Amino acid sequence: MDAKEIADRLEISDLLARYTHAIDSGRWELLDEVFTEDATIDYSSSGGIRGTRDEAKTWLADVLSHWPGRLHLIGAATIDFHDGEASVRAPFTDTLAPTRQMVAAGTEGFLHGGGWYHHRLRRTPDGWRSTELVEEQSWRTAR
Repeated sequence: MDAKEIADRLEISDLLARYTHAIDSGRWELLDEVFTEDATIDYSSSGGIRGTRDEAKTWLADVLSHWPGRLHLIGAATIDFHDGEASVRAPFTDTLAPTRQMVAAGTEGFLHGGGWYHHRLRRTPDGWRSTELVEEQSWRTAR
């Protein structure tokens, strides 16, 4: 692995972290730093939409407003480079909470889940950006 590939891997890891920060903080405009303008984002495996970056931002803002406490964790990503693009497969878990306040462990309204994020990335003048995200929801529990 040469220095360029190491730098690319670090930048892509940062992109994945920016994605989770945007989702968990509700700063939807940050998704413009993760996705290309023409990206396709597919949340259909968890009952969500498949649409453009702007459609996904609107949908996320509406749906996730019901869970103000959010935490997504992305595990070790597998990154494969080919022809100036990269394919990323990264495991994730998430917790969606109905409040950001301290509540009893048995409080209703919590969702926990996990699965895989599949990104297709391309290098742009602004750095690596995702042209496609497919969320593969593997499990979900609700309380």
